[in-house]
Amino acid sequence: MSVSFSEEREQLRAVVREFLADVSGEDAVRASMTTATGWDPAVWRALADDLGILGLGIPEELGGVGYGFAEIGVVAEETGAALLCAPYLATVTAAQALLAAGDDAAASDLLPGLAAGTVATLAVAEADGRWEAGSVQATAERAAGGWRVSGTKTFVLDGATAELVLVAARTGAGIGLFAVDGAADGLTRTRLATLDQTRRQARLDLAGVPARLIGTEGEGWPAIERAIRLAIVALAAEQVGGAGRVLDMAVDYAKTRVQFGRPIGSFQAVKHKLADVLVEVESARSASYAATAAAQRPDDPEFALVTSLAKAFCSDAYVHAAAENIQVHGGIGFTWEHPAHLYLKRAKSSRVLFGDPVHHRELLASQL
Repeated sequence: MSVSFSEEREQLRAVVREFLADVSGEDAVRASMTTATGWDPAVWRALADDLGILGLGIPEELGGVGYGFAEIGVVAEETGAALLCAPYLATVTAAQALLAAGDDAAASDLLPGLAAGTVATLAVAEADGRWEAGSVQATAERAAGGWRVSGTKTFVLDGATAELVLVAARTGAGIGLFAVDGAADGLTRTRLATLDQTRRQARLDLAGVPARLIGTEGEGWPAIERAIRLAIVALAAEQVGGAGRVLDMAVDYAKTRVQFGRPIGSFQAVKHKLADVLVEVESARSASYAATAAAQRPDDPEFALVTSLAKAFCSDAYVHAAAENIQVHGGIGFTWEHPAHLYLKRAKSSRVLFGDPVHHRELLASQL
């Protein structure tokens, strides 16, 4: 499998970019991030019905389009550049967890809905904020007619609005994956106050919530871990898209902002600053593409390694690019009215999502 950009993938990129230019401009982003849900239902419906991108990674027989993760990466890069307010990353992650679980009945029941626009999310992290098996303390017990899940999950992407929540919980046999209805009795959802207002997170308190076991009892962690790794790949692509956009913003401003009778982009200090950012962004792009290519290959032995590499490098590159964009813009870059701060907040938030660069460099060291 290849991640090279075929004509078909470039057409997909062009379509998504054109669509997002219409629905995810600065005014639309500012409007969406202040709503109760944090995103525009009409835009989400268009993503599902008009573009069909919610089903890119879902097989055709399960209601999807049947493409691979390279196409998801293309979409994620464009949504990152446009700072799209939508539960795209959360839903893609949940879909991949269902696919990885190997439960044909659950996949047939749930995945067509996700491809059609059902908002879903994966709830793993708890009080310590770590996305690791050892941190899962939520429990699941057999009950009449199914299972009951209890515990607390935090930093759940779009957890306050998700219609389907996939929960990692322990049984006597180990960690399992459980599907919970977003409106189920016993589920309390609390929106978290986060730095990044363009991506919502929530705390979920589960008190004996009815749930459906996905896959085999006690054998859910491999599917959960696979889904987290794929989410990291999508997030890295999103970070590259955002980093590229803020670099373009800085370059355009440096060309037009005149000081001492000449564009500030002609000053050597500004040239060096932007050149350094360019090198970082292009290196991050390469790391992201390597991770996407590995995601395309089943059982790639280097998949975990390249995803950690991409997460560490793309996170740092995005934060650096967003911070330097503000510096190039000077005083105006620090104001609420300018979009530069929105990208910096997304970069800072994304940096710690699914583990920060320090964590992933530790994982890299242990793997090497």
